[in-house]
Amino acid sequence: MPRNWTTAVAVGALAVGLVTATVLSRAASSSEKGRVVPAPAVDPAPGQATSEVAVLAGGCFWGVQGVFQHVKGVKRAVSGYAGGERSTAEYERVGSGSTGHAESVQITFDPRKISYGRLLQIYFSVAHDPTQKNRQGPDHGTQYRSAIFPTTPAQAATAQAYIAQLDQAHAFDAAIATTVEPGHAFYPAEDYHQDFLTLHPSYPYIVVNDLPKIEELKRLFPEVYRAAPALVNAPE
Repeated sequence: MPRNWTTAVAVGALAVGLVTATVLSRAASSSEKGRVVPAPAVDPAPGQATSEVAVLAGGCFWGVQGVFQHVKGVKRAVSGYAGGERSTAEYERVGSGSTGHAESVQITFDPRKISYGRLLQIYFSVAHDPTQKNRQGPDHGTQYRSAIFPTTPAQAATAQAYIAQLDQAHAFDAAIATTVEPGHAFYPAEDYHQDFLTLHPSYPYIVVNDLPKIEELKRLFPEVYRAAPALVNAPE
């Protein structure tokens, strides 16, 4: 798989001290990709609920999880799979690209502190490139597609309206490829995928592809950035 291949090559080079400077240079270059897109015009006001769930997919779930773990108002962000059946929600099978699943992140948040629309703004701005349909960075395949899995009709309406708004505003140089796919269950990934960015910050794939996203979140959304991540196994 792309991540494993990249890691094998990079780790071998790191062992002899030949690739560190290149990795950091690429990471710095990647950090220029973030942009603040306009806030959603349609973003329903919070009701009385203190907890809501969003499910977003945008390439490797390590980076998407890492971004939202650093967002104020997020209680928990779990890496997993959405779009396919329970029986195929397993890393190696999902990696074949034949299950219908996308690597996804289930985000539990307090809508009184951060809205669903604000989460989508961060998703489109720094978590991934929404103009890429089945590719993010070095990862290719439908399992890495840009997709929103709304958990309520209101979320579906907000997501669809926001995509139309951003396309109409030409917020990106190309049309948004993100799909809105309601009606799919979320299945947590294996334990070793959880909190991966926090636990392995020097992992070459993380350094190149994901740490720049955290820096962009901090730079572009300082009002919602928090330094201490909301880890999967930490108490709320």
